[in-house]
Amino acid sequence: MEQPTLVTARLMLRPFAMADALAVQRLAGAPEVADTTLNIPHPYPDGAAEQWIATHAGRFESGEAVAYAIVLRDAAQLCGAISLHITPRFQHAEMGYWMGVPYWNHGYTTEAAAALLAYGFETLNLHRIFARHLTRNPASGRVMQKIGMTFEGIQREHVLNNGRFEDLAGYGILRGEWKGRD
Repeated sequence: MEQPTLVTARLMLRPFAMADALAVQRLAGAPEVADTTLNIPHPYPDGAAEQWIATHAGRFESGEAVAYAIVLRDAAQLCGAISLHITPRFQHAEMGYWMGVPYWNHGYTTEAAAALLAYGFETLNLHRIFARHLTRNPASGRVMQKIGMTFEGIQREHVLNNGRFEDLAGYGILRGEWKGRD
């Protein structure tokens, strides 16, 4: 099965290509992006984007994950990434995302997250999708709220990030809740 492209009003969510690697390194490697995520290093090492992109097809085929490049439809410009890390046994997935700094505060992450939520429930037949964010990054939590996720609690000092323990806020939505929305 081939990973489909998802289209929204302003965005295209498509599989990453090796040609995206330089843009990924530039955008994800910004200190502001790395500081608000757990798995993006700063400085972003040469070759790391290529290695990351090379894992996507295999993880999609195995049902472990689906990763999308968030691309502005009008400009065909990569602006971020969004993914689901799937646990088939439990029929759930954790959503993760990052957006390049020049594209913050335009609603792109919310638009992409809503499309991925629909894909997860309609196509992947997931029962639950959840997400977590560093509590000092409330903008990420607002995305989760806007797509209908319910706040489920704080994991206090749950992760060690850049030498300091940080709290994670958790959100989730069940398939039935998503289907029952307007």
